[in-house]
Amino acid sequence: MSDPNPGARSATVERPGPADAVPPGGERGTARRPRPDESHARRYGAGFLVKLALMAVVDAFGVYVVWSAWVAESWVILGAMVAMLAVANWVYFSRRTVPLKYVLPGLVFLFTFQVFTIAYTGWVAFTNYGDGHNSTKDDAVAALLVQNERRVEGSPSLPLTVVADGDELGFAVVQPDGTTAVGGADDPLAPVDATVADGQVTTVDGWQVLDRQQVLERQDEVTNLRVPVSDDEADGSVRTTDARTGYVYTSALVYDEAADTMTDTTTGTVYTPNDSGQFEAADGSTLAVGWRVFVGLDNFTLAFSDSRYAGPFLQVVLWTFVFAIASVGTTFLLGMFLASVMNVPIRGRRVYRTLLILPYAIPGFVAPLLWSGLLNRSFGFVNQVLLGGAAIPWLTDPWLAKFSLIAVNLWLGFPYMFLICTGALQSLPSDVMEAAKIDGASRWRTWRSVTLPLLLVSTTPLLISSFAFNFNNFALVYMLTGGGPRFEDASVPLGHTDILITMVYSVAGLDGNAPKNFGLASALSIVIFLIIATISAVAFRRTRALEEIN
Repeated sequence: MSDPNPGARSATVERPGPADAVPPGGERGTARRPRPDESHARRYGAGFLVKLALMAVVDAFGVYVVWSAWVAESWVILGAMVAMLAVANWVYFSRRTVPLKYVLPGLVFLFTFQVFTIAYTGWVAFTNYGDGHNSTKDDAVAALLVQNERRVEGSPSLPLTVVADGDELGFAVVQPDGTTAVGGADDPLAPVDATVADGQVTTVDGWQVLDRQQVLERQDEVTNLRVPVSDDEADGSVRTTDARTGYVYTSALVYDEAADTMTDTTTGTVYTPNDSGQFEAADGSTLAVGWRVFVGLDNFTLAFSDSRYAGPFLQVVLWTFVFAIASVGTTFLLGMFLASVMNVPIRGRRVYRTLLILPYAIPGFVAPLLWSGLLNRSFGFVNQVLLGGAAIPWLTDPWLAKFSLIAVNLWLGFPYMFLICTGALQSLPSDVMEAAKIDGASRWRTWRSVTLPLLLVSTTPLLISSFAFNFNNFALVYMLTGGGPRFEDASVPLGHTDILITMVYSVAGLDGNAPKNFGLASALSIVIFLIIATISAVAFRRTRALEEIN
């Protein structure tokens, strides 16, 4: 007879195996649920607590930056910091953003040190930022009023003591009638009870008298402090240069906020704002201090059309390309030659390889200084010892200085090329080399048609990066020749061995030989960026042909 319920019978035949074991405290076939304390331990274990602590530190730093940006009214930095904090907390406290947890730190550094830097440089390139145009219009007005202060004629000298109320500085003075008064930057002089000894205030109610050491520690604040004589600005303010005697000064300029004009009270000349960020009179004269304004493409036009910069700029651009190409070419050829020689078994190969990479161990800014001494015309080792006392102007003749730069860079750069070529040669596929031998190719033919193309596949990206590095090799040029010798007919401090990056440094006025012009320097930096980006893009595009060899 057939079983009326075969499913039930089969169920009775089966025997529970290990997988069917009844879990403690539960029924068969049901998964054991973790206890609440175990789930809590998994979710809030040591790893989570460490992450929480690290994010607390990051958030604390971010809040500090946000607060500082708020105080300084730097809205771009404030907005960027708030966005980064929001993204960071979302990424590290979400279970759906695991890949971003590893990528986000790199993205933050990329944005901070690359994207923001390039964007800020681009913004400065379209402004007149530089000497005389360092800040806002309000700061310029304040600076003009302070810089044009003159001592009020007939005003007496006031015995003065520097006092402090917390972080706020003030002056306590003895008036001509023997009374004492005290005031700060925002509070005019007001009568106060004070103790006077030897004509100087020694104690003041509500203020701390600073001793000589404390005054010296805050010397700049003391000399820059102006304490109004009264609520009327026309009465002037007290200032001091020695922290012992004060004088009443008033500005020769008066700013009319309603009319937005600056008037010289001694001559009656009225200055109005112009489009260049300065106060300008009707006769074209301007006041020394200005403010930052948007100037459009003026900086780029100045770099390419002004005779002071256009002539030297073209020479510097040409030399920069020659220097970068020659540096990459010479270092690569020498490094590849030595790597090829050392790639065959010879006695002492490890020792030779170690000696060849020694120049690479010397810091890049120290070696040029050493070579500048070795190549000194009068006392250098090269002239005095190797050349028997010759007086060859290695660093002062235009052509010899350029040759010296390339030669020193060859000495510094060939170990790097030697290392990468050695690694590339050792990684070449042996079967391809064997096939060339079987086909009867000579050594020269094998090297030219097989070894070199395969070598270029792995080294071309490094050659492009080396070109970009030498295009901006500031340390070598600045430490070895300083950009000299100078152009004889140039009205700007530029020389025959200057490359674009050292030209930017000189134009910016950072070397102290010219007024600071950050707007023009930023415009030149953008030009350098575009040149290198274009060359790199074209070079990488052309290297795709080499990839077909693989």
